[in-house]
Amino acid sequence: MNRETVRSVWYAAYGSNMRLERLVYYLAGGRPPGGRRTYPGCRDPRRPARSVPVMLPGLMYFATESPVWTGGRAFYDPDGHRHVPSRAHLLTPGQFSDIAAQEMYREPGQDLDLTEVLTHGRAQLGPGRYETLVCTGELEGYPLLTFTAPWRREDVTANRPAAAYLRHLVAGIVAAHGWSARRAAEYLAGCPGAEGEWTVAEIAALVAERS
Repeated sequence: MNRETVRSVWYAAYGSNMRLERLVYYLAGGRPPGGRRTYPGCRDPRRPARSVPVMLPGLMYFATESPVWTGGRAFYDPDGHRHVPSRAHLLTPGQFSDIAAQEMYREPGQDLDLTEVLTHGRAQLGPGRYETLVCTGELEGYPLLTFTAPWRREDVTANRPAAAYLRHLVAGIVAAHGWSARRAAEYLAGCPGAEGEWTVAEIAALVAERS
């Protein structure tokens, strides 16, 4: 499979973009409620053709400092020996390219060359956060793509995620997979960066505060 033959791709979101309410700002542009950043949006602002729950092989962890949420932000280590609850959105390659560009703090508007990631499973487009593309396989004949940092979990210092970020992730997991808030809290409390910094009860309470 190469770039010329791919008409649709699945974007596997494992962080805040699991929630459609958040993803639409990457697609159509604008600033989310309470957000610190205005997104330019995609050339094609349409919503995903479909969104389905998926489990990615690997590990999610929190590291670096998010300028949007403060605290650690979620990254994906495909070599981790766990599973990551995610939500796959069926998009055009152009939409995926423009979402990736916004996550990389680049200007959207140019299609990514997906040949390397589709051929080898990974493609490093830069040294920083969310500048490495990963293909975890196929779903219904379309490639399942996401992006993360080029380093592995053990190569970076974990960082405690903020309460608002965890609250958002719980909501995303619940919406995508139908889990209870407590089950989602149990998962997040075991992720490096949150592990030992947040208890299951504390994360679950964050959701209860907004209910």
